[in-house]
Amino acid sequence: MTLFKILNESKTIHKFTALAKCFNQKSVRCMGAHEKYAEHKAIDKIRNIGISAHIDSGKTTLTERILFYTGRIDEMHEVKGKDNVGAVMDSMELERQRGITIQSAATYTIWRDHNINIIDTPGHVDFTVEVERSLRVLDGAVLVLCAVGGVQSQSLTVNRQMKRYNVPFLAFINKLDRLGANPYRVISQMRSKLNHNAAFVQLPIGLEGNNKGLIDLITQQAVYFDGLYGENIRYDEIPMDMRTESSERRHELIEHLSNVDDTLGEMFLEEKNIELADIKSAIRRACIKRTFTPVFVGTALKNRGVQPLLDGVLDYLPNPGEVENVGLKEEEGKEAKKIVLDPTRNDSKPFVALAFKLEAGKFGQLTYMRCYQGVLRKGDNIFNVRTKRKVKIARLVRMHSSNMEDVNEVYAGDIFALFGVDCASGDTFVTDIKDCISLESIFVPEPVVSMAISPANSKDRDNFSKAIARFTKEDPTFHFWFDNDNKETIVSGMGELHLEIYAQRMEREYNCPVVMGKPKVAFRESLTAPCEFDYLHKKQSGGQGQYARVTGILEPLPPQQNTILEFVDETVGTNIPKQFVPGVRRGFLAMAEKGLLSGNKLSGLKFRLIDGAHHIVDSSELAFYLAAQGAVKEVFEKGSWQVLEPVMTVEVTAPDEFQGAVIANLNKRHGIVTGTEGIEGWFTIYAEVPLNEMFGYAGELRSTTQGKGEFSMEYCRYSPCLAEVQEKLIYEYQKAMGLLPPEKVQKKKKN
Repeated sequence: MTLFKILNESKTIHKFTALAKCFNQKSVRCMGAHEKYAEHKAIDKIRNIGISAHIDSGKTTLTERILFYTGRIDEMHEVKGKDNVGAVMDSMELERQRGITIQSAATYTIWRDHNINIIDTPGHVDFTVEVERSLRVLDGAVLVLCAVGGVQSQSLTVNRQMKRYNVPFLAFINKLDRLGANPYRVISQMRSKLNHNAAFVQLPIGLEGNNKGLIDLITQQAVYFDGLYGENIRYDEIPMDMRTESSERRHELIEHLSNVDDTLGEMFLEEKNIELADIKSAIRRACIKRTFTPVFVGTALKNRGVQPLLDGVLDYLPNPGEVENVGLKEEEGKEAKKIVLDPTRNDSKPFVALAFKLEAGKFGQLTYMRCYQGVLRKGDNIFNVRTKRKVKIARLVRMHSSNMEDVNEVYAGDIFALFGVDCASGDTFVTDIKDCISLESIFVPEPVVSMAISPANSKDRDNFSKAIARFTKEDPTFHFWFDNDNKETIVSGMGELHLEIYAQRMEREYNCPVVMGKPKVAFRESLTAPCEFDYLHKKQSGGQGQYARVTGILEPLPPQQNTILEFVDETVGTNIPKQFVPGVRRGFLAMAEKGLLSGNKLSGLKFRLIDGAHHIVDSSELAFYLAAQGAVKEVFEKGSWQVLEPVMTVEVTAPDEFQGAVIANLNKRHGIVTGTEGIEGWFTIYAEVPLNEMFGYAGELRSTTQGKGEFSMEYCRYSPCLAEVQEKLIYEYQKAMGLLPPEKVQKKKKN
């Protein structure tokens, strides 16, 4: 009904009634929507959950369905839909283009009068820190598993992260409509690979194209999802052909629960009648203790199984008051004292919050926080426990993907965001600086891939440095440093995709195209045997000349000292006056900057100055500086030189079945295995591998171990490189410097 029609109606009473109706209908989901969802609830009416899984298991699609069924959004869009809109939670243009989640996104909604805060996390191993920091602040999670892929590599990583932060969770087997879907294989993998005490609480009615609905094993009903978007739930009797299986699976569910829950175990042994409420309360107790995993089934894309999963989140996952959060109170000269935080939603206790994520938005730095105790109101002052800095809160917001919705206050258990707070990821904030309570920070894995990076145009250097500064602050796994040896800017991250995404973001968000490449390895040159020198520098060109003579030995240092240069003055008497010795030292160090073989620095050498001669008038510090350089050049020609390369200590962890492939891969890269150990189906190999052979290893290890392998490496020592590597380096250096005869260059080209 249009406004014009209403106003033209004869009866004035109907005018206003109809007008009010029209506005009310429209405002349910727009004007009033934000206030309705931001309304503060009692602590038992709140759930903080994360949605985590392997790549392409359907996390973002599931979140989109949850927001639609709870009335938070008006229409659903696919992750890589034909309408080019994309899912609400994938707010970054790059996410919509690639069809993957890059940054975790937060939102909040209402279901059955409960406030649910949801964080949708990425699935790629390259963005694992996003999952890490989300799980740190959540009370529960939904582990999404693909009915075809089952338990995959990132499922194992997410499972380890949930274990680290002691997060209770439900499992949701998604994609029942896909060809090859087999939820029974997935649950057996959960039991064998993840060591979960898991059992179905629902069974699918048909698989692949025949999937029609599901059976609720607790209420013993068939559930169908009617309507255009599956919004109308219809309950019916269990189909005849599935009654035997459903009663067996229900019995299996009760058995698995009885093993971990004493109350239900007693009833089971005494053969008492087990009611629906008994099963539900037993699942909740066991789920919160992380001794049982209820398994839900469905297909988010085809709109089946999402509403029962939401009911499961409310029924089985803990509210913020049921999770014990501990802060550390530090006192000078004493060990930090553990303090249990009070989750009551009032201001009886001082405010404590943890900053778990930073993001640079159009209004400045946006800091995501989780409130663990007390209340924070607009206009309050808060202190950063680490820096002791005071910040006044001008604006408090709650996030709905990339949209900010203003609120006046937040209570314990809420996830919110602030502007203009200068802090790092993992900082604790309090209102009373005397409290000095700090919360346990977030585990940050070490970066595994490094690449050289530089702006394509030198005029973009300002934008390049701004982008690097912002990204390193936002993402603790993205590292950046300048390599003085090779004069290169190096960035490190969790994988090649991770670094590629940042390179694309620099171009899109900062208009700064960058060039990325393999970083140079800092090779070194050293002698294989001591070499004597006796060099006379003499120059006469009218007036005062230059005269200096140096005699001594240039010798290699022991292998454990092959990264340093030593200068020893062993002169006796006044053949070389002491004021000229620093000149000799400077001359040696200047020549050590560039070697003869490959143009790399010299190292592992000891310059022993034994004797020399000087002239009363013509000698100067400069003359001895040039004499020392001439002496090193003499050794370049006479001595026997070699190239040293950095060797890394590499630690590889992967499941036992890949041990042979991993060792073969390390051998191929000229690695030496120094030790192995195994625990609970996983092995760890310790090896020493040349750094030059380690490029591209992250991708190769993931493909060899189905993405389950992880490795870390750190510098060990310098050692002589292989003859073929040395030859290649010498050839490339001579070619770059134009030192090769023309026929030799042509000969190499022909080969």
